[in-house]
This record gives sequence, structure tokens and C-alpha cells, in this order.
Amino acid sequence: MAPRGATRQRILETARTLFRRQGYHATGLNQVLDESAAPKGSLYFHFSGGKEQLAVEAVRLSATELRAAVDLLIETTPNTAAALRASAELLGDLLERSDFQDGCPISTVALEAAAGSDVIREACAEGYRSWVELITERLRAEGVAEPEELATFAVSAIEGALLLAKVQRDITPLRRVAARLATMIEEPKA
Repeated sequence: MAPRGATRQRILETARTLFRRQGYHATGLNQVLDESAAPKGSLYFHFSGGKEQLAVEAVRLSATELRAAVDLLIETTPNTAAALRASAELLGDLLERSDFQDGCPISTVALEAAAGSDVIREACAEGYRSWVELITERLRAEGVAEPEELATFAVSAIEGALLLAKVQRDITPLRRVAARLATMIEEPKA
């Protein structure tokens, strides 16, 4: 028998993959249980709030992991422009490795379920907000004008480019957006 935490983690990992690939509404709890090889009663034991709680936790986990990856890129690159280019490459690599099935770990759930669930909407908003705050901090430290506006634009542009890359099955939109963002960031400060 798997330890309690291992079963919960398997369910959560499976759910977040399925939510990311096929969406909130197309992901059934029986599918999550089957693909995670978890016993039937374990889902409500670990997630008493059911599918909604599972989605919230999956979104939060994905947002936290992506933020950590971007934070590492920010810490290991010379500036925000380079970090955003590296982030776009990372997202492009993940998209290609999934055969263009996996997009943003938040957007599919946000588009489908946020309007019908305040807790899911807030989990999605928290994720996006954390990414914007991370980039804002770095831009501010570099003396870039209007860092919060530019960070919001960067997250929005990359999010849109990721969607285009997914449907076009080509990561070129991510590379183009990252290059343009880098140019905007590197422009002389007024």
C-alpha cells in the first residue's frame, strides 16, 4: 500500500496533467483515479472538496512550479530580457516535448472554469499575479520604467504566444514575442 501522501500526490499530479491537456470539464474524476491508479475512495478522502478543490490545488502547484522555474532563470541570466527569452524557450521546449498538448498550466482551467467558480478563479488569478510580481521586482531592480505595466504585458504576451504556438504547432510565436519583449526592456531608459 502506498503511503498516504504518495497517493494524494499521484492524484494531484495526474489531475494537473489532465486539466492542462484536456481542460477542467473534459477531465472526469474516474479518469483521474484510473490514470493515477488510486483507489476509488481516496479522491474524496484526500480532496474533500472534490473536483473543484483538486483543480485549485493543481493550478496552485503548477503556478508555483513555473514561478520557481522563471525565478531560477531570472537568477541565472544577466537581465530580465535574457530571462524572458529563456522562459519562452522553456515553455516552447515543454510544448514540443508534449507534442503540443500541454500549454500554460493555468489557462485551460482559467478559460473553462473561472467564471463558474470563485475559488478556481482566485487560484488562477494568484498564479498569474505571482508571475507578474516576480517579473516586476526584477524590472524595478533594473530601473526599467513602469515595471508593473511591462511585467503584465510580458505575461500576457507570452501567454498569448503560447496559445498561438500550441494551435500552430510551432514555437515561433514564443520566440518572436520574447525577442520583442527583450527589445522593449533593453530600450534606453528615459
